[in-house]
Amino acid sequence: PTSTSAWCSCPRARARARVLGALGEQSIDEARLAQELVLWSERSDVSEELTRLRAHAFAMRSLLAEEGAIGRRMDFLLQEMAREANTLGAKATDAAATTGVVALKADLERMREQAQNVE
Repeated sequence: PTSTSAWCSCPRARARARVLGALGEQSIDEARLAQELVLWSERSDVSEELTRLRAHAFAMRSLLAEEGAIGRRMDFLLQEMAREANTLGAKATDAAATTGVVALKADLERMREQAQNVE
């Protein structure tokens, strides 16, 4: 694409435009910018964390269907889910995502408190 408007439809183009706007008249190394954008996109990708959260939620459903002492295993799963939530929070780039992570962490903490009462 040769026009700025064609570039602005994708996240990479928006990031590029923000960098260029911040630099003003300074020159920019396009190869370095591309490298930094790739690194930024990899660090901000939350697909692995969401996949693990889904797996933990599935494991929790299976665990809740079991009989017997499940409290410690529930606590462990909730601890793992909290780790994923913390990573999501660290990668959050907007207010809506941050708000969602805070709500998730509060719910997980309530669940951990309840799990401590389960044998």
